[in-house]
Amino acid sequence: MRAAVHVGGAGENIVLLHGLGARWQIFTPIIASLEQHHRVHAFDLPGFGAQPSDPSLRPGTAGIADWVSAELQTRGILSPHIVGSSMGAGIALELAHRGIAGRVTAFAPIGFWNAAERRWCVGILSVLRTAAQALPRPLGAALRTRAGRALLLFPLFGRPAHVDPQAAIADLAALASCDGFGPARAAFATQRAVPAADGVPTTIVWGRRDMVLPDRSQSLRARRGWGRAHHVLLDGCGHLPFSDDPERCVALILEQLPSAKGAPPLDKDTR
Repeated sequence: MRAAVHVGGAGENIVLLHGLGARWQIFTPIIASLEQHHRVHAFDLPGFGAQPSDPSLRPGTAGIADWVSAELQTRGILSPHIVGSSMGAGIALELAHRGIAGRVTAFAPIGFWNAAERRWCVGILSVLRTAAQALPRPLGAALRTRAGRALLLFPLFGRPAHVDPQAAIADLAALASCDGFGPARAAFATQRAVPAADGVPTTIVWGRRDMVLPDRSQSLRARRGWGRAHHVLLDGCGHLPFSDDPERCVALILEQLPSAKGAPPLDKDTR
């Protein structure tokens, strides 16, 4: 089965992994900039976007990580820079732990939550999915207006009015229809923080306006668990910062980091 993937640009490989209920197109605001100097592979994960579910995979993010690993091996992509968002960020950290990623940039990774924070995350995304399934036409009409985007998308974006209307409509339709949502959501109940991969240069990023995985406590747990990573907080950005501040996101992805081996702990915020 051919993977649903966008491939473009030339140079060192960058792999993009989206979050729960999303699709590769969430990275659209940053892809063209990344492709100027890199070969970009943006995947739809199994059960999301245009990628069918794969019942042979083991449940949860571990199974999706298996799938990504196999895809990279098939394509001859060795030790890539893996950029993940939310669930995709948790998968990116898992691939670093397995020794598959050569570098990681993780935007709001799952797993650094407590039980209440996990239920909050799942609850917000489930409400959005239910609304997208029940009210596609009214929501589509609302999303064509700045006020409607501000009202409907504020849990996900720091600057929801900046989101492209057609992209928002298509993203909600993908959230409504993806058959991987339920199994992945169920697996979140046992999802824990991935052990640190100290040999892999890693940047972990949180938006200060993230309402899905609020940074205040989860970023602190990430700092404790991944002490050698580069930790960044983004002003004005939400759970999906790529349209909130695409230039800053690209700069963080392309920033040169020292080798994680033997490097002192890094603790840098943008304020």
